[in-house]
Amino acid sequence: MSKKALIIIDMQRVSFTPQTPRFDSQKVVQRINLLSNHFRDQGNPIIFVQHDGTKEGECIPGTEEWELLPELEVASTALLVSKTANDAFYRSELQPLLARLGINELIVTGCATDFCVEATVQSALVKDYRVAVVRDGHTTANRPSIKAKSVIDHYNWVWENMTPTNGLIRVLTTEQILHN
Repeated sequence: MSKKALIIIDMQRVSFTPQTPRFDSQKVVQRINLLSNHFRDQGNPIIFVQHDGTKEGECIPGTEEWELLPELEVASTALLVSKTANDAFYRSELQPLLARLGINELIVTGCATDFCVEATVQSALVKDYRVAVVRDGHTTANRPSIKAKSVIDHYNWVWENMTPTNGLIRVLTTEQILHN
């Protein structure tokens, strides 16, 4: 039997400034809120992963830049996990928390597609989780040689074409998840 958790990665103020615009960010936040409400209604956990950039001297816990975006609907039942690397599992409390909750399926959203979302998806797969990446629920910025939309499309294609471990990987739209 599958027990799901919604994982929301790095949707923090530091990543959404005029200097760091993200592709389709308002709609991504709206979709994450829809998914959060759905997961809450179903009694499934919602886990916000926040980057702790203390070692980089930025995004320090307790500062404004570290805070979650104010547009996100964060219920009192939401769980918070701090991370210090791109991979949300790396030396964090994520895997012990998932084990305590009996979670074996992760629905992954967040920022940045090509860094923290990608690293976390790869890590989840080698840990044999069932993974569904929300096709329209992750975002990134333009990169020096490629536009953000192309980065997002590329990673959606990569994830759709990966050979999973003992887990499973799928790329689904918000609507597919809401009606699944």
